[in-house]
Amino acid sequence: MLATGRQSKAAQLLMTIPGIGAVTALSFSAAIEDPGNFHRSRLVGAWPGLTTRRYQSGELDYDGHISRRGDKHLRSLLYEAAMVMLTRTSSRNDSSLKDWGLKLWERLGTKRAAVAVARKLAVIMHSMLKTGEAFNKSTGVPA
Repeated sequence: MLATGRQSKAAQLLMTIPGIGAVTALSFSAAIEDPGNFHRSRLVGAWPGLTTRRYQSGELDYDGHISRRGDKHLRSLLYEAAMVMLTRTSSRNDSSLKDWGLKLWERLGTKRAAVAVARKLAVIMHSMLKTGEAFNKSTGVPA
């Protein structure tokens, strides 16, 4: 799998993000297939089911847990990559995305912060595939 990841230009591009390995990069690029399928990168966060589910009934209206629609395997890989980014990346790999996720962690808790970072990772990864630019650690978006 690592040898395939080294040969794939899309996987090499996605592995510039701290916390993204060969398996996640290859799975994401294979699942997305053509980045042109999504008009905007923001739409990719909902595709693996990483957006909140809404409940509306009469006077009640609240956002619930994540929708869990879409590719379960990709969702779990993105969640795992987000947890790695928040917990295991070294201080020399700090990025604004990690800083944003750690602030969410303090305010919302571990799991909700990891889901938010996973959704943002999906958006950033799609944008990287679409533009072909590497990850910029200082801004948290493609360079």
